[in-house]
Parts: sequence; structure tokens; C-alpha cells
Amino acid sequence: MPIITLPIWKHAAAAVLSGGASAVLVASVAIPALPASGQIAVFDPTNYSQNLLTAARALQQIDNQIQSLQNQAQMLANQARNLSRVDFPELSQLTSTLQEIDQLMGKAQGIDFKVTGLDDQFARLFPQQFDAARSSDQQVQGARARLDAAMAAFRQTMAVQSKVAESVAADAGTLSSLAAKSQGAEGALQAQQATNQLLALVAKQQFQIQNLMAAQFRADATEAARRAEDSVEAQGRAKQFLGSGSAYTPQ
Repeated sequence: MPIITLPIWKHAAAAVLSGGASAVLVASVAIPALPASGQIAVFDPTNYSQNLLTAARALQQIDNQIQSLQNQAQMLANQARNLSRVDFPELSQLTSTLQEIDQLMGKAQGIDFKVTGLDDQFARLFPQQFDAARSSDQQVQGARARLDAAMAAFRQTMAVQSKVAESVAADAGTLSSLAAKSQGAEGALQAQQATNQLLALVAKQQFQIQNLMAAQFRADATEAARRAEDSVEAQGRAKQFLGSGSAYTPQ
């Protein structure tokens, strides 16, 4: 059989044609068929990261707004506590005690605690000069009136002392209650009110002390004046009894 020899360029062309057919076959197997619309879904990582960052920033803003609302709510709650009031039922008891002491002070006899008419009352009980023309009965009545005035002053002082002593136990309970309110105050207003209530208790006790001192000093002054008046009157009676001191000479 005779050997057919082809030119070199023909061998090259055949190789190219053979390779092209193989490439077409591989491409037809590897590439799937395109959708009818001709679109391909593509994932963009840059766009995805930007959207994610935007969502995170929006969430942070919402969280900040929520925190701001919570702070405002807490501020309003604190303001409500600062404006909340505290009751003071002990005030009526303090006022009642002072009224009772005032009533006791108003029952003073002989010489009362009113400036009006004080000079007339004192002059009536304690005249500055001894009246020799007065009878023995008048002198006895005057001494009795002064003694009654002194006794009434001491009795009234003892009544005020008793009332003050009775209120000490009540004041101790009031002090304990006010101290508990002061320590448990929720806001500035309650703390200020508790302080004012404690000051009211202190003022009430000061008023009691003043009334007690006034009653005691009045009783002491009345007793001292009584003794001085009795001494002057006794000297006048002695002088009246002794006369001029000349011996009686019958005519």
C-alpha cells in the first residue's frame, strides 16, 4: 500500500480543527444552559457590608434613644420623690399641749400674767406704806389675801410643772417618730419637712420652759413681796403698840 504524504501545513490545520472541536465539546458540557430571561444572580460583598453597617448604626441610635428615655423617666421619678410630702400628725398633739399650758397660765390668781392692771393688783396686795388707821381685822384680811396670792402662785407653778412633766414621755415618742421620718426621707422635700418638724418639737419644748420659768419666777416674786410686806406691817404694828415711848404718868 502506498504511503500518502501530506504537506506540513495540512497537518497543522488538522490539529487545530481537531482541538477546536474538543474545546467546543467541553464548553458544551461545562457551561449550563442560561435562564430564559438571560439574568445571573450575583453576590456583592461590598454592598452587603455597607448594608450591615447601616443597620448596626440604626440599632445603636435606637438603643441611645431608649437609654435617653430611661434617664428621663428616672429623672421624673427623682423629682416626684423630691416633691413628695410627709405627714405630721404629731403637730396637733404639740399644739394641744401648748394650749393646755396656756390655759394653766391663764388661771393665775392674785397677780396674773397680764401687764394691764399689774400695778393696781400689786398695790392692792402690797401697799408701799403701812396704814395705821386700819383695824386689826383689815390687817388680818390683807395678810390673808397676800398669803392666798402666794399660795395660788405656787399652786399654779406646780400645775404647770406637772403638765410639762407629763409631756416629756409624749415628746420622747414624737422625737423617735420624727427621727425615723428624717432618716427614711425619700426626697429633699421630705427631709426638709422632717427637719422642720424636729424644729417645731424643739420650739414647743422651749415654750414650755419659758412658761415654767415665768410661773416659777412669779411665785418666787409673790412670796418675796409677801414677806417684805408682812415685815413692814409688823414693824408698823410694833411701833403703834409701843407708841411714843414715854412712860404713862397719871395726873
